[in-house]
Amino acid sequence: MRIGELAQASAVSRDTLRFYEQRGLIAAQRSTNGYRDYPPDMVQLVQYIKTAQRLGFTLDEIGNSVAAIWQSPDPDSAVTQLLQDKLKLIEARMAELGALRDELQQRLGQQCPLNPRL
Repeated sequence: MRIGELAQASAVSRDTLRFYEQRGLIAAQRSTNGYRDYPPDMVQLVQYIKTAQRLGFTLDEIGNSVAAIWQSPDPDSAVTQLLQDKLKLIEARMAELGALRDELQQRLGQQCPLNPRL
């Protein structure tokens, strides 16, 4: 399938697909006339990338995991593990932000809120 067909089937722009290819997330075969030719299962991969981004994964994180998942004998378990790991990171970050919020609230009641004597 050509880039326009893939863009339409996966609901992303051609520029997005070119960017993903530059980042090594997807790959196309080049025909003799230089057109990109993608296999049919590329639609599923592009949708996976978009979903992972929406769930907070960076393109680097996606790039580091996509090949292993794509080639895994049990991709569902591999994705479940990635989601569990990401959830742990988010929960840790939320705890850090909660502690920061508490400190900021304490400092608001001080004469000079930036005084390090807290």
